This record gives sequence, structure tokens and C-alpha cells, in this order.
Amino acid sequence: MDEALKAVKLAARIVTDAFDSEIKRLINAALLDLNVAGVDGENVLLTNPLVLTAVATYVKMHFGEPDEYERLKASYDEQKAQMSMSTGFTNWSRADG
Repeated sequence: MDEALKAVKLAARIVTDAFDSEIKRLINAALLDLNVAGVDGENVLLTNPLVLTAVATYVKMHFGEPDEYERLKASYDEQKAQMSMSTGFTNWSRADG
């Protein structure tokens, strides 16, 4: 989580540690949101550049970018949709039935 926190803070241009607990909460919320969208929990690794980019976009959307909310939301939704339709990020190929 520490490396993800550093990467997200860098992407959001945040230099203070004052908001770390809120940023960590948003990182966790983004990962849960990806999971709800069908991205397999085993594949939601913060070392994956696509996942990390989506998480950073989610954090920026909810933290400190009110004028950019709609643009960031559209970007995040597109990233999430792409991952949720990819067998590389879902467990559809392993599903029984």
C-alpha cells in the first residue's frame, strides 16, 4: 500500500502527508469499486500499471479536483469498463457453469 500511496500522491500532485488516511481510504474504495464491476480481486494488484492508473484517476476524481470531476469520472469509468471486459482482469474464464 505504501508504494501505491506514493504513486497516487505523485499522480495527484500531493506533497503533504496530512491527507494520507483519506487517500488510503479512497485507494481502498477504488479497489472495491473495481471488484464490484467484475474485476477479479486476485487481479486487482496495485503493481499493475493499468490498475494503478485507474486508482489514481479515482482518487483525483474524489480528492481536490472539483472542476475536473466529470472529465475524471468519464476517464475512470472507461478504464473500469475496459478492465471489466478483459479476461486478463476478470475470472470469467475460470467460472464454473
